[in-house]
Amino acid sequence: MIGQMDSSPVQDPHSALGTFVDVRAHTERLAAPLTAEDQTVQSMADVSPTKWHRAHVTWFFETFVLADREPDFAPFQDQYWFLFNSYYEAVGPRYARPMRGVISRPGAHEVGDYRRNVDDRVRELLDTVDDGTFAKVAPVIELGFHHEQQHQELLLMDVKHVFSLNPLRPVYAGKPAGRQDPGPLGWVEVEGGLVEIGHGDAGFSFDNELPRHQQWLEPYRLADRLVTNGEWLEFVADGGYRRPELWLSDGWVRVQEDGWRSPAYWYDVDGSWFEHTLNGTWPLDPALPVCHVSHYEADAYATWAGKRLPTEAEWEHAARDHEVDGNLADLVTFHPGVAEQPNGRLRQLFGDCWEWTSSAYLPYPGFRPAGGAIGEYNGKFMSGQMVLRGGSALTSPSHVRSSYRNFFPAGARWPVTGVRLADGGAPRPG
Repeated sequence: MIGQMDSSPVQDPHSALGTFVDVRAHTERLAAPLTAEDQTVQSMADVSPTKWHRAHVTWFFETFVLADREPDFAPFQDQYWFLFNSYYEAVGPRYARPMRGVISRPGAHEVGDYRRNVDDRVRELLDTVDDGTFAKVAPVIELGFHHEQQHQELLLMDVKHVFSLNPLRPVYAGKPAGRQDPGPLGWVEVEGGLVEIGHGDAGFSFDNELPRHQQWLEPYRLADRLVTNGEWLEFVADGGYRRPELWLSDGWVRVQEDGWRSPAYWYDVDGSWFEHTLNGTWPLDPALPVCHVSHYEADAYATWAGKRLPTEAEWEHAARDHEVDGNLADLVTFHPGVAEQPNGRLRQLFGDCWEWTSSAYLPYPGFRPAGGAIGEYNGKFMSGQMVLRGGSALTSPSHVRSSYRNFFPAGARWPVTGVRLADGGAPRPG
């Protein structure tokens, strides 16, 4: 199974239908501020057009829920299975990812027709399904909810990149937060020892969070908040992007090849820094967390600061007793916010920015992907990626948890990614 469903809110067809309607409607709300033209643009290979996201998550329900369970099943449109498959080799061929922006048809309106058609068919299935069939389809339906929530976040990150290339600097939604002072960076000591890592609570999890297992951690400490723009400016001013000794080898190559001199979406205008956001382009706020930095940049900053990045096990162990609460998508800020005042505990653990770890994205001991096409969801990407934890201002609060493992290539800068420093803990008393 791709995930587990113990004590899931999707325990019967009625609750499943309610969640289905809510999740599907939220995707349409996110797309509503965009024009049909906005929804067609693909600004780089990693970005997908908004209408493609809307269609792909619909294709997921049609392919994995309806195809095997709907009497006399027929796809809404034969070619949609080719156009909107992402990476499921077992399902069949797919349109090349870097070319999604040239698909002018179907348009945004036609994609809406596709969504309504599949929504109606899933509703009918849930209205008529027997208990035995529901027990089999429920895990796939719930996976579809979380899959769509992932694409809701991707949709917003992709729109941000699209708008960043438009000289009109379009505003998607929201307004910048007022300037505040997050207080000095502090440190929280964590004892370490033999700990358990991985999903072990009731509720949904992806297969890459399993199985729960033991791991030894030396004593360590974590910064109590994320690195800020103001602190990153000190790194820039000290030649951080010009000093090869701070960088991993592959990272220094990217600095040279791509001309990195600051985080993505920072602009130097006559000696003053500005930042592009979904709320528009504004003077850089030094109190906000730095975001849209790659793993290479995060590691270089940590080296410059005389610290390091946490491992994913360290992050999860430190977060185990913290409630999932923070600047997440339900607050509709659309951007990381200023940390609350120091309180002796870890701040900004959930929300604001996905936090880079030093851990490569690899299977946990005993991991086995599910059989069939749906087993391609996570396991096939366990190479060349780094793990991130904690969620961002664009992440649904019902989608993230302390065991959640996000992953991106080390050079990725378009996701909402930030930095929390780590260090060795204080010596144990003799």
